[in-house]
Amino acid sequence: MVQKLSHQETKFQRNQRHIIKRILIRGNLILDTPTCLGSGDSESPTDLSLLRDSVSNHALLTGASIAGAIRNYLRESEHGYLSSEKRNDLATTLFGVIWTDKDNQENSIILDDGNQSPLIIDDSISTFPIQTELRDGVKINSLTHTAENKAKYDLELLQAGTKFPLCFELLIEEKPDTPNYELSLLKGLAIALQGLEKGEISLGMKKRRGFGRCQVHNWQVWNFNLEGASDRIAWLTLDHSWSTDPPCTKSPAINPSIVAAMKQAGLEFSEEWDDKRDRFIIKATFTLATPLLIRSGQASSDKAPDVVHLKSRRDGELKPVLSGTSLAGVLRHRAERIINTIGKNPSIIEDIFGSDLGKNKTPQARASRLIVHESIIEDTTDLIQNRIAIDRFTGGALHGALFNEQPIFANDKTQLHLELELRKPKDKEIGLLLLLLKDLWTSDLPIGGTSSIGRGRLQGTDTHIILRREQENKTYHIQQSSPKEDLVVNDTESLEKFVATLYEEEVTK
Repeated sequence: MVQKLSHQETKFQRNQRHIIKRILIRGNLILDTPTCLGSGDSESPTDLSLLRDSVSNHALLTGASIAGAIRNYLRESEHGYLSSEKRNDLATTLFGVIWTDKDNQENSIILDDGNQSPLIIDDSISTFPIQTELRDGVKINSLTHTAENKAKYDLELLQAGTKFPLCFELLIEEKPDTPNYELSLLKGLAIALQGLEKGEISLGMKKRRGFGRCQVHNWQVWNFNLEGASDRIAWLTLDHSWSTDPPCTKSPAINPSIVAAMKQAGLEFSEEWDDKRDRFIIKATFTLATPLLIRSGQASSDKAPDVVHLKSRRDGELKPVLSGTSLAGVLRHRAERIINTIGKNPSIIEDIFGSDLGKNKTPQARASRLIVHESIIEDTTDLIQNRIAIDRFTGGALHGALFNEQPIFANDKTQLHLELELRKPKDKEIGLLLLLLKDLWTSDLPIGGTSSIGRGRLQGTDTHIILRREQENKTYHIQQSSPKEDLVVNDTESLEKFVATLYEEEVTK
């Protein structure tokens, strides 16, 4: 009997959360590039299949995936790249507990117990049934420049233009001991969702190779003040299935900007925040100096050549693209050649492009700090070329070896916009990227397949280079209207200093 009374006392004396506000935010996420939201199904026809809703043939974007992506963005915005979370910063306030980690000696470090996340993120199902793209990939040997044995893979991707309705709900408790608690929550949420709005957050696999870029439009914000009777009734009668329009008796604030929408909804928070991300960004415009052929892995049901250039669907049309995976592989191999030629420390390659697990079986793999975006090639012409293999002994045509290819050809309006981003850059790494840009610009570095017969060479026309550091914010501009004209550079000396820093590095022993 004594034990039963004690249990009841404990039950009624629990610390209940005193929630005073519920902030509900909706938005429409649209994929700008193909995206791989993998299911991990090992029995799929492709090496990695898409995650599907168990009821319908729609794609599933889990709330956990969204939470991880925007939490990482918020931490990097507040503390910079390659930094860890701190106690009571914006990321831990909004998303809760800091997980345990290990140091370099594999010692377990418990950083904080933390609290439960006050932000609820719903799973999202695509608005239309899945429209897929298949992409082939293969690892190229940097010495022989041929495909490595058993290194081919294929991916199932969501097409660009796929839409996901997003829903966030923020619970704000009354915490008199923490006066700035509500302001910190709203500020952290605004920064995180602004990353989705600006297209600076990518989702899924290989997002550092151009996949998974997305944007969110048309924000809707409800501010339910639960201390008022009308807002309490509106929230209690809210239709979470969203089958009714409007879903409750209270109208939302609607705006393309999340900050403006939150302000319209009566939410007050500081709009001043510093972006601590150090970045080196190259935005270059090229044209095709020769035909280009990146092999497509998609089988066509129509009559088609043996090999066609890679195309991806944008706004309902198939457009030729330069994939981020192809460009990143070419840049890595040329960077290795440059470093080996000038005899510098080859560790800079893995520092920039990430760990090569095929060469080094290290337990601490590093992701690439170089972001290579996928590019659409505008205004090209498709032409079919017939080829045949020649018998090296007789000098005649080899029987049964006739094949045809469909590369893309340039005209006067052809343009290709490349975008590279190096996070937390060092001067020597900037110098190496400038050498790679020079090789692409001067048609010395071919991309794609069949480069031995003169394909895959680019010609640069215009480049904007942006360097953002904590105490440094500079922009450089390079322009060349035609190969016969001289380069126009606004600050040659500064760019040469970056390259000189690479040459001054310690020589390999």
